[in-house]
Amino acid sequence: MTEKDAFASRKKGQEEEYFRKQEQALIEQMRARQQAEAERQQMAEALGLADDEILRELQALGYTRETVSLLHLAPLVQVAWAEGKVTEGERRLIHDLARSRSIGAGRPVDQRLTEWLDKRPAEDFFERTLRIIRALLQALPPNERAARRRDLLSHCAQVATASGGLLGFGTVTEAEQALLDRIAAELERDLP
Repeated sequence: MTEKDAFASRKKGQEEEYFRKQEQALIEQMRARQQAEAERQQMAEALGLADDEILRELQALGYTRETVSLLHLAPLVQVAWAEGKVTEGERRLIHDLARSRSIGAGRPVDQRLTEWLDKRPAEDFFERTLRIIRALLQALPPNERAARRRDLLSHCAQVATASGGLLGFGTVTEAEQALLDRIAAELERDLP
């Protein structure tokens, strides 16, 4: 075999390897898209929602079919972090509320909630989650919307009063009250 033939053979082998890698990358991208679509479908079923934009936003925030049940607990976690740390009373109350929503201890979804309580999620996460909650509430009939909004704000207020004051209950700090007011205002806002 001549040097020219060896060079051509090596070049052809490199080209084939390059195209094989490109093809493999495309296959992986297709699999990832299919997996993301399947995940969105499962979240849609769990939420009873067909709005693909909201489902994509949930995915972008890191929600999955398992953790989408935490959606309405995120504002409670935000209130718990209002003073820069989550107290044991706030943590206990949020976990109790999670149990009342059939989020069992030790399950992956409960582990995610614990992560949120151990390490504060970014403010952007809370803001975007609250906008999604508002959009979901807006899709409900007025009476149901008002009841769910009232329940969410009531739970947020319970978290705010879970620590401090006499025997550890009752005091809402300025930071917590400001956050409660901001959450209430956001939930009241009409969608654009």
